[in-house]
Formats: sequence, C-alpha cells, structure tokens
Amino acid sequence: MPAGGRTRPPRLRPGDRVAVVAPGGPVDPVRLDAGCAVLRGFGLDITTGPHVRDRTGFLAGRDADRAADLQAAWCDPSVRAVVCARGGYGSMRLLDRLDWDALAAAGAKLLHGASDVTALHVAFGARLGLATTFGPMAALAPIGSAEPEPGSLACLRDTLFAPGRTQVLAAPTPRALAGGRAFGLLDGGNLSLLASLAGTPYAPPAAPGRIVLLEDINEEPYRVDRMITQLLLAGWFDGVTGVILGSWVGCGSPEEVEEVLAERLLQLNVPVLAGLPIGHGVPQLTLPLGVAAELDADAGTIALHEPALS
Repeated sequence: MPAGGRTRPPRLRPGDRVAVVAPGGPVDPVRLDAGCAVLRGFGLDITTGPHVRDRTGFLAGRDADRAADLQAAWCDPSVRAVVCARGGYGSMRLLDRLDWDALAAAGAKLLHGASDVTALHVAFGARLGLATTFGPMAALAPIGSAEPEPGSLACLRDTLFAPGRTQVLAAPTPRALAGGRAFGLLDGGNLSLLASLAGTPYAPPAAPGRIVLLEDINEEPYRVDRMITQLLLAGWFDGVTGVILGSWVGCGSPEEVEEVLAERLLQLNVPVLAGLPIGHGVPQLTLPLGVAAELDADAGTIALHEPALS
C-alpha cells in the first residue's frame, strides 16, 4: 500500500522467516545469540547470513561477502524481513555491489536497522520505493543484551506485528526547540551517514515536504555542526517541514550539543523536537521511514497517518 509515495511492506506474523545480516561492523557473537533469541521469542523463524560472524579489521568480513548475505536474504522468497545485526561502519561500501534490479524484483519486504544502516535506508527508499524501520538491532542493546529493555522490545514487537499500536510515538522528556506542528514524510537517520552520502549517486534526496530524523553517536559538537552545515549548504534541508532529534550519545554534554543543534536548525523556521530515544542508547523506539506523519513539537509526539507496515 502506498505511503506518501513509498510502499509499506507487509507486517510480520508468527512463524515468518527473518534473516539477520551484518552489513557493517563486526558482531559480538554473544550479543548476536541473545538478540536472535529475543526475535525467536517473538515467534519468528530466525536465520543468519553465512558471514554474519566474520571479522575483517573494522568490518564484518569482506565487502563481497556482506553484500552477498544481504542480496541472498532479500531475494530469498521465504524471507519476509531482513534485520541488521549492528551498525558500526561499512554499509556504504555495499551500495555499488548490490543488484538493485534483483532486489526490486524480490518485492516488498522489511528492512530494519539503525545508525550506519542509514545508508541502506536511504538507498532502499530511493531505489526500491520502500518504507523501512529505524530501530534497535539484533546484536546491540537494548535487544542483544542479557536484560533487554521492555519498552524498546514492546515498541519493536508492536511495529513488526501490530503496527496500529505504535501510530503515536512520544518523547519521555520532550523539548521543543521550536514549537508548532509539521506534516510530511518521515525521513533521515544517522547524521554522519547522511552527510557522507552527499555528492554520491546514493545521496539522500532533498527533503521538501519531509520531517527529518537526525541522530548520532560519539561525534564532537563541532563535527555535528560541520555535518549539519554541509547538508545545509548542499540544500538538503530546503523545504523540510520539521526536525526530530534522536539520541546524541557520546556527543559532548547534552547542553552543548543541543545548543549546536539549535543554532544550526532554528534558521529553518520549522518545528524542532528534541528528546526522542531513537538511534542509540537505552531505551530505543522504532521509527518508520517513508511513512506520512504529523509532528507536534509542543506535545512531544509523532503521529503516523498510517501504520508502519501494511
């Protein structure tokens, strides 16, 4: 079913087969096993890519092998969704190795992940016309840990199986850097990846009519400033209707990074909501990308016009 120009993949059902792959950084096998156990606890049939436990320096194995795992999982007609084990770095390196015609021919299924997986979210949205979900990954907290965080699990489970229950996401401690309401297609993701893709054939499309998510981890405030400035100069923010600010773990003091974000973003004259636990840290909400929504910065909520999945 179209969602603002994108197709929403079908929701999952108990017994559905889900593939876990590692498109970026190397995976902690203990966390991977824990996260897969959680997903099996949802009633899913979990399979892992042949190279998901590989390690080559700062990558989860060779580019060719990581791309092959993703390609094979997506094109397997028995697989209903592909969940990324973790982010780290490396998803960008796969974009030129994927057979986009074959991926398109495989039909609509779900891609789920966060952080570095932003490179895949952008490409799957632009090239395949699919809505995707940005949320906690299999081999990282709050899923792949000894004590998974209940709120994060509930949001992920409902998004996958009963998406109508997650049509309103609320910030526990909302901060409206700029108040008001905005309507548009949810987009964006990890700031570092959005900036790194600029100027490439996989650059994120400009954001007119969109509500954009921004989040990051372990970036100094001046680097956050630099990346937002790069996207501003590239015209990516032109016509944006609102901004959602997720987590900024390890990006300096909350006050300092928020000051940088406000100074750079308030010039857009659109609602800007901070304080949503999306991206890194615990808890983590699951946010659909490519779905029409309303942002109410004063109330601290995001209301989807339709469920994340069909």
